[in-house]
Amino acid sequence: MTPDSAAVAISAGDTAWVLTSAALVMLMVPGLALFYGGLVRGKSSLNTMMMSIAALALVSVQWLMFGYSLAFSPGSPFLGSLAWWGFGGVGIDPQPEYAATVPHLAFAAFQTMFAGITVALVSGAVVERVRFRAYLLFVLLWTTLVYDPLAHWVWGVGGWLRTLGALDFAGGTVVHISAGTAALVAALVLGPRRDFKRISFVPHNVPFTLLGAGLLWFGWFGFNAGSALAANGVAANAFVTTHSAAAGAVVAWIIFDLLRAGRSTAVGAATGAVVGLVAITPAAGFVTPGSGLAIGVIAAGCSYLAMQFRAKTSVDDALDVFACHGVAGIVGALLTGVFATRAVNSGGGDGLLAGNPHQVVIQLLAVAVTVVLAGTVTAVVLSLIKATASLRVSIADEIRSVDLSEHGEEAYSGGDDVGALAGRAIALGESVLIPVADVRHPGGHR
Repeated sequence: MTPDSAAVAISAGDTAWVLTSAALVMLMVPGLALFYGGLVRGKSSLNTMMMSIAALALVSVQWLMFGYSLAFSPGSPFLGSLAWWGFGGVGIDPQPEYAATVPHLAFAAFQTMFAGITVALVSGAVVERVRFRAYLLFVLLWTTLVYDPLAHWVWGVGGWLRTLGALDFAGGTVVHISAGTAALVAALVLGPRRDFKRISFVPHNVPFTLLGAGLLWFGWFGFNAGSALAANGVAANAFVTTHSAAAGAVVAWIIFDLLRAGRSTAVGAATGAVVGLVAITPAAGFVTPGSGLAIGVIAAGCSYLAMQFRAKTSVDDALDVFACHGVAGIVGALLTGVFATRAVNSGGGDGLLAGNPHQVVIQLLAVAVTVVLAGTVTAVVLSLIKATASLRVSIADEIRSVDLSEHGEEAYSGGDDVGALAGRAIALGESVLIPVADVRHPGGHR
């Protein structure tokens, strides 16, 4: 998020672009809701989508009250102060250390949307079994204890990783590695679904997932190109590298599916798009379009293998959040240290191929501390919630429907699906003739 301009006057064009980008990032939240909602069973889709929408709302309130201040106000190398609590001191004048040509409020609004979508990503690992009220408490605590400090480390003035020279243009470490790591830990702490490995969890609405992926791809142009914080050449470069990486990852994923199963899947293509977008996020404003394409393809291969490996384990990361966001985020962050060049962005840095191998070391350190922070705090927070409140829905409610137990509503009134029927059969001790190997979706998610 390094602007390439030293201008001090407010620019109408830059302001319009940052505000538009903030709206694009906000659109990613309903896009994520559709993406996740289509991948689960019909009886759980409403709850799954609600977890994304509720996270945006709750985090936006937290961000306004104190989160933004902890992340971006002057403070120590590890955390900001409460100088800007309630958006006090955040007005229409620019904050030149972050965005010199737009109102401070515009920058804060842009950052609000980043915070809102990050913790929502975690929900994909724990769908169909977590209590909604417990999830809301997790959202609040995790954003405060993980996202806010990490954003300060990487992006805040005086943050220790920023001072060290870590490159994260739009959130590889702050957003995707942190959320992916938290998702894996959450899946381990919460435990698998009642029917895990007993039936296949087939996506109930693949068109939803495709539409969600399309909205995410569209919104990601604001996520990445908006992080230039100006309507300039860096923004244009980030726009093109974002598209190149996503397109390359989709093509790679289609090829992987064809080689492995003899057919390509829509869920696989949608997943590939998200993986490519995740991987280019830390690098978008620092690398060339050709490098962006390479990053997308490499990340697709790594995430594809990670999904195949996870499917052979007992870890119920339901929607493969770690493979999509954790693995692709790590790959993207490390490859930023390989492909970055000041020829693209003078405010960035040179990587290995530009003669600076030390940048890879710095990127590796940033990845490591992000994994440690997110993993440790997530485990502690969830363990505390588990010890003091009910973290999981009951087996009866899980079999019946978390939509009904947690919200008293149904996405499809009177509808039923294979998962619900099989769940009821299992609860009654009846046999279920649905071999997992026969119906497992080759896109990776189950």
